[in-house]
Amino acid sequence: MKQAETPAGTVLIRRMRMADLDEVTAIEQATFARPWSRESFRQELERNVAARYLVAEKDGQVVGYAGAWIILDESHITNIAVREDLRELGIGRKLTGALMQYISNLGAAYATLEVRVSNMRAQHLYESLGFIRVGKRKKYYEDNQEDAWLMVCDHMPEVDPDFEEEETDAEQDSDDHADDHGTCEPGGHGSIGG
Repeated sequence: MKQAETPAGTVLIRRMRMADLDEVTAIEQATFARPWSRESFRQELERNVAARYLVAEKDGQVVGYAGAWIILDESHITNIAVREDLRELGIGRKLTGALMQYISNLGAAYATLEVRVSNMRAQHLYESLGFIRVGKRKKYYEDNQEDAWLMVCDHMPEVDPDFEEEETDAEQDSDDHADDHGTCEPGGHGSIGG
């Protein structure tokens, strides 16, 4: 857990938990034309061993989230969103920076993401964090056939030598399950909407 100061005040950035899913899903549905479902996020937390998700919490409420998939030294940022009434107040920047630090701590040497060619606000944020455009995905977005920029950042934050990964409730449940049955078999990634 990490506290971050923003123009909106202090936010707590921590790993996403199952209890966050209703608030995360509400932000997702208000933000994206083809939102992920609550079930998609549940699957990500419970079954996708490559997935890591963070939330920004203010005054006890989830106000934003960000996620990535990490495989060896590669990472792909899947989604970033902040509650509409709190945008442009630095929460997205703090959340994205925290996610980049987190995935760097887990061994990611670079991060990729896609962003709508029309989403200049997000592009400016990503560029300010070191992302560059490396290609265009034609008709990437299904809702309106809009193209996406493929962006990459290959200079990640330095690994924090004191980093210890916080266990989530899904992982604790898996540990409990393993204790009860002697084994714990990790699940693969399911289908993701959006």
